[in-house]
Amino acid sequence: MTTDQRKLGGQGLTAAPIGLGTMGMTIAYGPSDEAEGAATIRRAYELGVTMFDTAELYGGGEGERLLGRAVRGFRDEIVLATKFGFDLSDPAKFGVALDSRPEHIRAVTENSLRYLGTDHIDVLYQHRVDPDVGIEDVAGTVAELIAEGKVRYFGLSEAGPDIIRRAHAVQPVSVLQTEYSLFEREVEPAVLPVLRELGIGFVPYSPLGRGFLTGDVKPAAEYAEDDMRRWDERWQPGNFERNLAAVHELREIAAGRGIEVTQLALAWLLAQGDDIVPIPGTRSPQRLEENVAAAGVTLTADELRRIDELLPHGAAGARYPEVMLPTW
Repeated sequence: MTTDQRKLGGQGLTAAPIGLGTMGMTIAYGPSDEAEGAATIRRAYELGVTMFDTAELYGGGEGERLLGRAVRGFRDEIVLATKFGFDLSDPAKFGVALDSRPEHIRAVTENSLRYLGTDHIDVLYQHRVDPDVGIEDVAGTVAELIAEGKVRYFGLSEAGPDIIRRAHAVQPVSVLQTEYSLFEREVEPAVLPVLRELGIGFVPYSPLGRGFLTGDVKPAAEYAEDDMRRWDERWQPGNFERNLAAVHELREIAAGRGIEVTQLALAWLLAQGDDIVPIPGTRSPQRLEENVAAAGVTLTADELRRIDELLPHGAAGARYPEVMLPTW
């Protein structure tokens, strides 16, 4: 495992090359076990992981509580990242209704501080852009929280070039978090160049294609009703078979190096720039160890070329239903 730290943005934020996303420990991927989640978080710290990512959305605070309890003994040695931006008052609109009004940002931040059991949040992200609230007001509110010592760094999630520029002009943005993987490459043409121009780091979520790139997958209908893979287009008939065939090809490339296909996928992401820190999520300590070890894999130019030829545009199927797709 490498002990290198990657620089994210121009405000001093650094993190180990592989972080840990904790969404699946409370929502989206079927039944979860709190003790197992906490053990995975602690093992990540032992392996050198420094960035731990959660959000208000993940169980309405349950994800933050779990993370806060798990890191209590080493909280000051890590980067705690969480997010605001959803209206959770109506369960029927879960994951769709947005609210980034300044007063709501402040209320959510106070809750997050309490749930995480900390006096400051290292990275506070706007989870989704709210079209009803000017990004300048959002950035200004986070700037105030930074001045008050409650937040250290400002992040955006699923924001496009115009929003990024406007926010950055008010309060420097340290990191952008957006889905990016061999299966999802939408950020490459327009978003990544803006980040490099402005000196903003990038934190890819779902870097393993929501688990598809592990190869341990089954058709959508075989997942539980509360598992998001049941409705993810990439798991639907037709798309599923095409994507699985691509993973088999990737596995052959990985086997040539004596590594797992997950490690190949993460090494590919790390090769896209030294300002990138992916946050794969897992509830398995064994999978966690594989993920972290990917930081020690350097792919050759030939391997990178073969991978790009195999998946030049990502996976078959959209990553979200149309109502949930961010608009850039």
